[in-house]
Amino acid sequence: MGPRARMVCLDIDGTTINHAGVMSPAVRQAVQDVAAAGVHVVMATGRACVATMPIIRELGIEAGRAVCSNGAVTLRLDPRKKKGYRFTEVVTFDPGPSLRLLRDKMPGALAAVEELGKGFKVNAPFPTGELDGEIRVVGWEELIDTPATRVTLRQPDAPVEDFLERVHAVGLHGVSYAVGFSAWLDIAPEGVSKASALELVRRKLGVDPSDTVAVGDQRNDLEMLAWAARGVAMGNAPDEVKEVADEVTGHVDDDGLVTVLESLLP
Repeated sequence: MGPRARMVCLDIDGTTINHAGVMSPAVRQAVQDVAAAGVHVVMATGRACVATMPIIRELGIEAGRAVCSNGAVTLRLDPRKKKGYRFTEVVTFDPGPSLRLLRDKMPGALAAVEELGKGFKVNAPFPTGELDGEIRVVGWEELIDTPATRVTLRQPDAPVEDFLERVHAVGLHGVSYAVGFSAWLDIAPEGVSKASALELVRRKLGVDPSDTVAVGDQRNDLEMLAWAARGVAMGNAPDEVKEVADEVTGHVDDDGLVTVLESLLP
């Protein structure tokens, strides 16, 4: 028998790349070293697939799987495909009830519905650089009528604590949701998270639950860090994320991820 299969699941923003969107050479090298050692490297992100693939290419990963849109979309890298991947799992939901509620309770908010593999439909333009892919401004009815893998709500001028309170007061039901480090809300199908998608990937790869590691820094990583046998929070994570983790590594600006990855090498 060969060595046991292991799996390391990595968030992107604030974990693999810093808040300026920059990946350090040390992180890139550590990811390649871990992959070369036979560890399955699985990116697990709130990003859509169109925004995830450039990071995967920059890391130099050519095989394996990635979890996008906070678990609603799983893809398998496939160099034979024009875009370099194919979808293996896609979970959609009816965003209508949530969007109507949010439109009524949080008027003036920006809303985006992901168009799988393309970009986003939005009710109004988001701040520059926040959404990737093709962005189309459409009316509320078109947003509401589209089955979606993910819906994003944004209030650029709201402090995150106020935004959190408003979101909780709305009382969303029948969906999963996570608030980001800014006034940013991602809504996913009920029961879907990075963890739910990674569990399916783990089974397909034949990795024992005890051989799973996850690293993340935000509220949409809570389930993933609790799911992994070894959940690691970045030093830049909020306290509520550090509390669910098994350990805390250094800040993203200090390449905290590298320390974790190097611990996986023989």
